[in-house]
Amino acid sequence: MNIQEFLPPEIINFILVLVFSLLIGMGQRRHHLKQDDNELFGTDRTFTFIGLLGYVLYVFDSDGAVPFLVGFFVLGLLLAIQYFLKIKMQKDFGLTSSILALLTYCLPVLVFTQPIWLTLSFVVALLILTEMKGTFRTISKKASEEEFITLAKFIAFAGIILPLLPTGNIAGFIPVSPYQIWLAIVVVSGVSYASYIIKKFIFPDSGILLTGVLGGIYSSTATTIILARREKQEQTGLQSVSAIMLANGMMYLRVLVLAFVFNASIGAMLVWPFLLQFVVALVASRLILRKSGVDDTTTAALKESESKNPLELKTATIFGILFVGFGLITQFVMNHYGDSGVAGLAFVIGIFDVDPFLLYLLQQNSGLVAMMIALAVINATNSNNIMKMIYALSMVSKPSRKPLLYGFLALVVSGLIISVAFYYIYR
Repeated sequence: MNIQEFLPPEIINFILVLVFSLLIGMGQRRHHLKQDDNELFGTDRTFTFIGLLGYVLYVFDSDGAVPFLVGFFVLGLLLAIQYFLKIKMQKDFGLTSSILALLTYCLPVLVFTQPIWLTLSFVVALLILTEMKGTFRTISKKASEEEFITLAKFIAFAGIILPLLPTGNIAGFIPVSPYQIWLAIVVVSGVSYASYIIKKFIFPDSGILLTGVLGGIYSSTATTIILARREKQEQTGLQSVSAIMLANGMMYLRVLVLAFVFNASIGAMLVWPFLLQFVVALVASRLILRKSGVDDTTTAALKESESKNPLELKTATIFGILFVGFGLITQFVMNHYGDSGVAGLAFVIGIFDVDPFLLYLLQQNSGLVAMMIALAVINATNSNNIMKMIYALSMVSKPSRKPLLYGFLALVVSGLIISVAFYYIYR
C-alpha cells in the first residue's frame, strides 16, 4: 500500500517536519533535564515551532525561497541576541542549541527536496551527535596528538596519494603498478586501523576473548604471539588458548572481506571454505573455554603498547617491498610451472606475511584462473596456521600445549580437506 494514494504530499511533508522537529526538541529536553526551564533557550515545543515556521515560509514561496531566507536571517538574529544574553547572565559559551535550532529550521527544505532516506539520516545524525557529548569528551581525553596525526596520515594515504599514482606497471619485469601497491597498503592498513581504534577507544579493557577477536582483525600472527607469551607470563591458561583460536578464526573473515574488496568473484568462491574454517576455529575456541571452566573476565592481554600503529611509514614500506617481491616470485613461478606452481608456492609464502601475497593475487590479471587464485589463498592461510602453531607452542606453558595443538590441528586438517575438496569441485 502506498500512503501517497490516500494523503497529499503536502500533508505527508507537514507530518514529517512536525515529527522530526519534535524529536529534536525532545532530545534537547532530555539532554538538559537537570537545568531549570528558565535557563534554557527552548526544547520540545520551541524546536517544533521553529520547524513549522520553516515549513510555512518555505511553502509560501518554494521557488524563490525569499520568505524562507528572511525567516532564517530573523531567527539567526534572535538566536544571536539570546546567545549574547546567555553569555552575559550565565557565563555559558555553548553554541550547540542555537546551531541545532537553525538546522531544525532548515528541515523543511530537506523534506521537500531530498529523498526520505537522506532526511532520516540527517535527523538521526542530529539526535546521535546531541547525545554523544560525553562520549566525545572521553575519546578526546584518550586520544593523543599522535592519534590525530595518524588519522591525517590515513586520509592522505587514501584520498591524496592513491588517486595520483600511475596505474601502469613499474617496469616490464615488475608485474605490479604503484597504484596496486598503494591500494593494497591503504585497504590492509584501513582494516587494521579500524581494529586498532575499536580496541583503544571502545574496548580498552576488553577481556581476553574480545582481545582475540579484535586482534585477529588487526593481525592474527601478532595476536597469537602476544597471547601465547602472556599465557605463560600471567598464567591465563586456556582462556588465552581460546582467544588464540578466535583470533585465527577472525583471520578468515578478514581475508574474505579483502577478497571481496579486490576481487568479488574470488571472494564469492571463498565464502564457503572460509566460513567453514571460521566455524571450526569458533567451535575449537568454545570447547577450550568450556574446558577451562572460567568466564572471560581477565584483563585484556593485547595492551595498547603492544598494538602497533598500522599506519607507520616503516610498516607501509615493508608491505610495499614484500608486495613487489612476492609479485616477482609469483610471476616467475607462473611462467615456469603454471597455475599449479602458484598454488604450491602459496604453501611456502604462507609461512611469512600472507597479506602482500594474497593482495597481489587478488589484483593481478596476468592469466591465472580464478579457481587457482582462490586455491592459492586457501593454501597460504593453511601454511600460515602451521607457522603460528609452531610459534605458539614454543611460547605457552606446558599444560596449555595439548589443547593449543589440538585446536590448530583442527584448523590445519580441516583446511587441507577443504583445499582438496575445493580443487575437485572447481577444476
